[in-house]
Order: sequence, then structure tokens, then C-alpha cells
Amino acid sequence: MKIEKLKQIAEDLIETFNSAGQLSIDLYNKGLKIQIKDDNSPVSNGDLEVNNIITKKIKELTPEIPIISEETVDLKKKNTAKIFWLIDPIDGTKEYIGGKDEYTLNAALVIDAVPVLGLVGAPKKKRLFYTYAPGESFLVENGKTEKINCKKKQPKGKIVAVSSAIKPSDVILNKLKENKVNLIVKIASSYKFCVIATGEFDIYAARERANEWDTAAGHAVAQNAGAIIKTLDGKPFLYGKEDYKNPSLLLKRSDNLND
Repeated sequence: MKIEKLKQIAEDLIETFNSAGQLSIDLYNKGLKIQIKDDNSPVSNGDLEVNNIITKKIKELTPEIPIISEETVDLKKKNTAKIFWLIDPIDGTKEYIGGKDEYTLNAALVIDAVPVLGLVGAPKKKRLFYTYAPGESFLVENGKTEKINCKKKQPKGKIVAVSSAIKPSDVILNKLKENKVNLIVKIASSYKFCVIATGEFDIYAARERANEWDTAAGHAVAQNAGAIIKTLDGKPFLYGKEDYKNPSLLLKRSDNLND
């Protein structure tokens, strides 16, 4: 797919993401209806309605491309597609239900195992991130759109990691120590990828966890902004696995985190 087409698709989804993000806030304010899924995780009517809005628009834009969403996926069916969408309508459902601001709306287009296009909305933070090609990652905030490129925003000598856990495992702590991290900040959802793409933070490391739809959109935004994304043992972090399970992850703003 040509870059011009990818750019058009990404930009055509921005208004949909803004509308879906506002709907997520409105539904929370009215009082969410919450159910427990088979895997014991919560899902709200907010997750489901946002999923419907994003899925409908994507079907209009690319009717020929299959869509895999966290809320509708059949885990018994193996994924064999080479080009497909991954949607996580609300990543960080627990944060969303709890009234926190770090949940995100996510959609990514995967081509040949790589997420090339992605949108990540953070409605309560009033930020939207999108990308459609290497060197073409953007942040929309306060009515302005700016290109992001992982340029360090922390003072030189201060290397800050983001983490899903308050106390990461020893494996992760050792990896962060290797990279001379001197502060760890807890951040939920795919928002972690985006604040590394902006250069606000430097590194994220995680053991095997989550599924492809949890990371694909943020992955696209960060990698196309210049970030380096691999597994903890240095292998490519790829998509399109039959069971959708993620390997371990090491996301770095750059090779030298002091630059």
C-alpha cells in the first residue's frame, strides 16, 4: 500500500477517534455498565460502543481488510492474514472504569508482520497520536499538529523508564539498570509508547504479557518516530502470530538514552 493511501486512511480516522474519545468520557460521566469477560477482565459499555464506532469507520475505509478487535476476536480461530487491522477500543479498561486519564483508544494496520499505521487517542489527556510511515509520527494537542521524533526532553543524565508495575520484576530491573535508568514512572496502557515517541520518557521493558492489539498502535507511533523496538533478547517484535500473544519487549527512545 502506498504512503499516500496510508496517510489518507490515518487522517480520515482522526475525527472518528476524537468522537469516540468524547463518547468514552460522556459514557463514563453517565455511569458505566460493567461486565466480567471469560478471562475475568472487565469490559464496559464504553469499550463496546467505542469499538463499534472505530470498526464501522475502518470498514468504510478499507472494506477488504480483516479487522481483529479485542472485543470481538475469536481466540479459537488462528490468524493467517498478512494484512489486517488490530483494534483495542479501550486499552486500560480498569483505569477507564476507575476514572483515571491514562486509558487509550487504539487501531493499527499491520502489513507483513509490522504495524505501519497507527492511531492512539488519550481522550482525558486531550492528546491524539497518529502515524502512517517511518518519519511520519504526529501528536495532535491543543488544536495543533506537530511531528514527533523521540528527541530527549529529560535533562542529560536523567534516564526515565515507564512501567506498568510499581515494582517491576528483577529481570526488568536488571535490564533497566543496564540502560542506566535512574527513575521509574508508572504509566498504564499504550500511552507508554506515545510518551517515549515524544521524548518525554526514555525506555520501557516488559516480560511476555498482553496481546497484539494492546501494543500495535503504540508500537507504530513510537517506531515511526524513531524508537527502537525489540524483544528483551534482541529479536524483532513482530505481529500476526496465530495466538496473538506478545513476546517480551524492549522499547528505547534511541540507542544512547542520553542523546
